[in-house]
Amino acid sequence: MIKRIHSGGEFEAKIGYCRAVVAGGMVHVAGTVGQGAGVTEQCAAALETIRNALVEAGTDMAHVVRVVYYLPDRAEFEPCWPILADAFGDHPPAATMIECGLIDPKYRIEIEVTAQLPQ
Repeated sequence: MIKRIHSGGEFEAKIGYCRAVVAGGMVHVAGTVGQGAGVTEQCAAALETIRNALVEAGTDMAHVVRVVYYLPDRAEFEPCWPILADAFGDHPPAATMIECGLIDPKYRIEIEVTAQLPQ
């Protein structure tokens, strides 16, 4: 069974995707940006959207096994570290950071995660 989770984000309908897909015991959360003036505010907002999708899917941040961070400027990644460390706590996932362009220059970070459903 496949379950699709929509968060109502502006790009979901425009591009044709959903926030998360639950399939095969895993939750695949699409790249997520957040609103805010700077990278740390956007990081925290993106994590909140991700948390909400995971809860709706039946899991949580402790079950995230993989995360990918996308930033247009890698120098902005370090200020996010405390926020990320707090979000994952004692259950840090495997992680990758990629420097690249995002869909709109106002966005400073995009976060994509894969989580396992609790057994």
